[in-house]
Amino acid sequence: MEHGLPTFKPAASAILPAPARTTPEKPMALKATVYKAHLQIADMDRHHYHDYHLTLARHPSETDDRLMVRLLAFAVHADPGIQFGKGLSDDDAPDAWLDDLTGNMLLWIELGQPDEKRLRKACSRSQRVVVYAYSGHAADIWWQQLQPKLSRLHNLEIVCLPTGAAVELGELAARSMQLQCTLQEGQLLLTDGQRSVTLDLAAAKVYPPGH
Repeated sequence: MEHGLPTFKPAASAILPAPARTTPEKPMALKATVYKAHLQIADMDRHHYHDYHLTLARHPSETDDRLMVRLLAFAVHADPGIQFGKGLSDDDAPDAWLDDLTGNMLLWIELGQPDEKRLRKACSRSQRVVVYAYSGHAADIWWQQLQPKLSRLHNLEIVCLPTGAAVELGELAARSMQLQCTLQEGQLLLTDGQRSVTLDLAAAKVYPPGH
């Protein structure tokens, strides 16, 4: 008692616990979507006839069009040793590549419009570098700007696909695909039995000066 006044203690039920500390929730990483492709290849130019059972992981930010350009690139260079990279989730690795038995890289496959620094790095690491650019007129402008700077990279090849080709390829995309691919004299035919895409790859190739 102080100054003659009684003191009171609050009832236990009146004492509120301190609010629990909360931490912001981390966004869940989106998982890649798995695509399966049974690809029958008849490459008359290379005399390569083989059936492949492929698994492709499509990154959440990758489109069906880009996924199918990856598959197209595999078909053109088909080899049991070709490996697919992690795509858009791995900035350092190629989209696909082929090593020899000693681990030396024979082929580096790139998609889109890589910058000069990346192409120089690729050409220094691999015997052959092939870029599949697929955004039509924008790809043509990109290459016109880079071509003078890369004229000494004699192991570099650029394939500028015709406008709309990637969209046509994307229409063949499905989680499970049965595809046949025929190549003859630079002409490629890819079909699922109902829809077909035909590309003139011989006309699409562009090389730096000196090739």
